[in-house]
Amino acid sequence: MLDSVAHDLKSRLELGQPGFTIVDVRDRNIYNTGHITGAVPIPLTDLASRAKTAFHSKREIFVYGENDDQAAQATQMLKEAGFAYVCEIKGGLSAWKAVGGATVGV
Repeated sequence: MLDSVAHDLKSRLELGQPGFTIVDVRDRNIYNTGHITGAVPIPLTDLASRAKTAFHSKREIFVYGENDDQAAQATQMLKEAGFAYVCEIKGGLSAWKAVGGATVGV
């Protein structure tokens, strides 16, 4: 089954509604080999501190990682850091590609 979050995000981008940020918490070397177009690379270890300076607390943030556990951990970290709307992209890059989302390098 396709991830509905990935599908919804792709639809929003196609409709010109980009009022959100996609964060890739995978290792930078993995990010460099391929990622969701427009995704911001922030390693999990730096996530809480960097997100506070980079994003408004009301910003919609969608997170993906190497696996769903890593994405869930990142989501929890952002919520604990005070971000109001955080959601993980279950299935990560694979789910994004499965719905035809734009990627770089893959």
